[in-house]
Amino acid sequence: MPDKSKILGAGFRGRCPNCLEGSLFDGYLKFARACPTCGESFDIEDAGDGPAVFVIFIVSFLVVPPALVFQMVLEPPVWLTLLIWIPLIVLACLVLLRPFRGLMFAAQVMNKAEQGQLLDATQQDEN
Repeated sequence: MPDKSKILGAGFRGRCPNCLEGSLFDGYLKFARACPTCGESFDIEDAGDGPAVFVIFIVSFLVVPPALVFQMVLEPPVWLTLLIWIPLIVLACLVLLRPFRGLMFAAQVMNKAEQGQLLDATQQDEN
């Protein structure tokens, strides 16, 4: 398996974390069933809301300070502020969401992360 930085970089670029070449996606945000190059199955994909949370934090960090400065210095009407900044926020989120979905999936594959399971009493005694 390639080193961690290459796996994460491939995921960020939307490439298979196994072979680093095939496409992860079969649409804008929909994962393919398997890698077209190496055949690796993507059925384990379970990014959940993680990518969206990271994107919201990053976009907020980048957009809120300039928006506040814009509002305080120029004192435009609220409708103009919303007209400028809401489309910018939506666009930035759409641009970042796909790379972060790929990155989270690559991290999941790299760390062999799986869904948590509760052990019953007999399984706990064995461990």
